[in-house]
Amino acid sequence: MTILLLGVLLWSVVHLFPIFMPSARADGLARLGEGPYKGLFTLLIVLSLVMIVFGWRWAGEAGYVGDIYNEDWPRHLTHLLLLFAIILFGAAKAPTRIRRIIRNPMLTGMVLWSIGHLLVNNDPRSLVLFGGMLIWSVLSIIGTNRRDGAYVPPAVKSWATEVRIVLISVVVYVVLIVVHPYFTGMEAMDLGFLPSIF
Repeated sequence: MTILLLGVLLWSVVHLFPIFMPSARADGLARLGEGPYKGLFTLLIVLSLVMIVFGWRWAGEAGYVGDIYNEDWPRHLTHLLLLFAIILFGAAKAPTRIRRIIRNPMLTGMVLWSIGHLLVNNDPRSLVLFGGMLIWSVLSIIGTNRRDGAYVPPAVKSWATEVRIVLISVVVYVVLIVVHPYFTGMEAMDLGFLPSIF
């Protein structure tokens, strides 16, 4: 559990550092140079992800297994929130109408992802991971909005971009449901109706 907690903290601090301490970031860039600075940033992010993955698995092996609520409505709401989160992830870098409404689609998607998982998991390791990511996402939204000032929505084109993002997001969502047990150890949905190869 300690490694999971440290991984979440490292992820959060590394991402929040340039948002809330831009002058310190500028000093780091000046001293290290752009290449080494980005390399160090990437190394710390990768390290945090490794700590989160192994911390999650080791916490489960230590007895912290998913305590899923028995009611159906949290599961249904979770799947809806996660689908919306994936759509927001896809819309983050494209000139979509979603970005005219939501200033930070990727971070907002992470908020939905975190809340969705907290709705159906109340074990300690889930509270650390998803609660930590929720706090990081909210702080990042507040910090980036304050740092970047008034929002200028992007110009949009046809509806084809939105339609394409939604269709791709649905495919990604289905794939994630299928592979979820293999990288988390927990089923996201009853897949008994699928062929045995899954």
